[in-house]
Amino acid sequence: MNLFLRNLSLRASRFRPAPCIAYVREYSKGSRFPDPLELSTGIAKREMLAIQAGNKDPFGMEAVKRGPGTKENPNLVPSMLDKRMIGCICEEDSASINYMWLHKGEPKRCECGYWFKLVEGKFI
Repeated sequence: MNLFLRNLSLRASRFRPAPCIAYVREYSKGSRFPDPLELSTGIAKREMLAIQAGNKDPFGMEAVKRGPGTKENPNLVPSMLDKRMIGCICEEDSASINYMWLHKGEPKRCECGYWFKLVEGKFI
C-alpha cells in the first residue's frame, strides 16, 4: 500500500501547473498599468475625451448665469430633445426655484420676466 501511495504522489507532482512567472516578470520590469482612457468604452470614453479637449461640463449639468433675457434676445438653453425642464432662481437670495418646461422653437417667459428659448444642443 505504501508503494501505491508513493507512486500516486509522484504522478500528481508531475501534473502540477507551473507558477505564473510571466505575469510577475511583466510587472517587475516596471511596466505601467493601462490608462483609464484605453480601457473605457462608450459614453464614458466620450466624456473623458471631451474633458481632455477642454469641455469641463460635457453633459451641461452646471448652473448657467442668465443673460439679458429679453423677448428679442432670450437666454438660450441647449437640449438634444424637443423639450427640457429648467429651473430659474428669480432673485439671487431666493430659496425657491421656479421650474418650467421649454419646448423647441417657442421662447417662454419666467414669472420674473426673463425669457428662455430651447435650441439644438451638441451631443458629446
